[in-house]
Amino acid sequence: MITKVDHIGIAVRDIEEARRLYEALGLKVTHVKEVEEQQVRVAFLPVGDTEVELVQPTTADSGVARFLEKRGEGVHHLCFEVEDIEVALAELQAQGMRLIDREPRQGAFGRVAFLHPKSTHGVLIELVEKS
Repeated sequence: MITKVDHIGIAVRDIEEARRLYEALGLKVTHVKEVEEQQVRVAFLPVGDTEVELVQPTTADSGVARFLEKRGEGVHHLCFEVEDIEVALAELQAQGMRLIDREPRQGAFGRVAFLHPKSTHGVLIELVEKS
């Protein structure tokens, strides 16, 4: 089902400020994109064949804005790439996993769906099927 760790999402208040740290570590931003449906702006920094994703809210009432208000900046989610997101969601639901998204939605680079942290030992897990 899972083909690789696609990225680790880091919630930040300001992408431009946060990217300075990662660039000081030798990483380079390759893409910055607004994902209107999720009310975020994201920046991707490749590390080997995975990426760090900086996630900045674009509205005060988005899920990421609420996360920042409650927990502050830091690790937001872990994303796994899958070959077929519908099959993955059906298999996980059959195993009793709680899904935030029963149907995939459009992400920055493919279709995505999230699993609820209450069924994943407190970790928000994103699945992505790259397009």
